[in-house]
Amino acid sequence: MDVDLPARLAAVRDRVRRACADAGRRPDAVRVLLATKTQPLDAVRAVLEADAAARAVEPSAERPAPVLLGENRVQELVAKAPGLVALEPAWHVIGPLQSNKVNAALRWARCVETVASLDLAHRLADRTADRPGGPLDVMVQVNVSGEETKSGISPAAAPALAREVAALEGLRLTGFMTVGARSADARVVAAGYDRLAAVRDEVLASGAPGTASALELSMGMSGDLELAIAHGATIVRVGTAVFGSRLPTSPSA
Repeated sequence: MDVDLPARLAAVRDRVRRACADAGRRPDAVRVLLATKTQPLDAVRAVLEADAAARAVEPSAERPAPVLLGENRVQELVAKAPGLVALEPAWHVIGPLQSNKVNAALRWARCVETVASLDLAHRLADRTADRPGGPLDVMVQVNVSGEETKSGISPAAAPALAREVAALEGLRLTGFMTVGARSADARVVAAGYDRLAAVRDEVLASGAPGTASALELSMGMSGDLELAIAHGATIVRVGTAVFGSRLPTSPSA
């Protein structure tokens, strides 16, 4: 491998700590999710092992939570997950989930961050209501920028969907996810993050059944994680900052 993965991960951890300090937040307020799209299994394993080793030498009071893993494509999740079972990673689905991929995703995913319709929520609930591991964690994906190229429900419709999702047996609504606006203007991006936080706060304030656990804000990536943390992110999704540039994908991927 031509990149120092442990050093890159340590640098990201340091960025998160400094951003939390600047925002007046606890250093453990934000978790790092590694977006593993197109990355080889060996690279993902190396990062997980480096993370475990680095965490082991830190004082327990300052020890960050283990990194999460996120996959955009179910095909890649299914291909990588069996080779990492011994490391017990927590997998999140962070890309659109097609109906015919639900069963495959649920074999490995601990959380689906991309619920943007009641139909998908029902499909997930139907398959998890009686599973031994308990409810499936889910987030509602919100398109805060209104860009047609981005997935997610509108901020105006998101609270109603979240309340309906939260009421479904077999699912546990843990929060909200978004992809920031494609803009060089930090104020535009920040406004979108504030919009997601406002959706979360409205849902929590509703007191609707199942919404009390909807605390998470999954937002911010390698290039703007500090901005996202300043505006309330609890999960930042990082890929290139650790792995480097994405590898090319095959047409079937």
